[in-house]
Amino acid sequence: MFKFSKRSKQNMEGIDSRLQEIAEKAIKISRVDFGIPGDGGLRTDRQQYNLFLDGKSMCDGCFKISKHQNGKALDFYAYVDGKASWNEFDLTMVAAALLCAACILGYKITWGGFWTFKDLPHIELIE
Repeated sequence: MFKFSKRSKQNMEGIDSRLQEIAEKAIKISRVDFGIPGDGGLRTDRQQYNLFLDGKSMCDGCFKISKHQNGKALDFYAYVDGKASWNEFDLTMVAAALLCAACILGYKITWGGFWTFKDLPHIELIE
């Protein structure tokens, strides 16, 4: 069983409590350890715009708002062999745990791996 680091917990501050609950449940049932990156939780307009400029997001933070800006999205990375992993298999395993946790808790989320613009390390609430 895995647990979040202090940094990952800090990186979830300000996001919707349902996402925090999902993440906490998922880390306990996941077969792959994972964490939350520095820009994986709540984002300012500027942070979102910079990710857009870097080609890491389809949302510019101004005309097209990201769910990260209102705390309704969460990004993650797999943690394998002592380091962050962006491997598709590892991220899919983590996403499976997050989707399962959401189902157990009765929350509706979507995973970026289901989208046309693949965003494997991303989940967001469906409202």
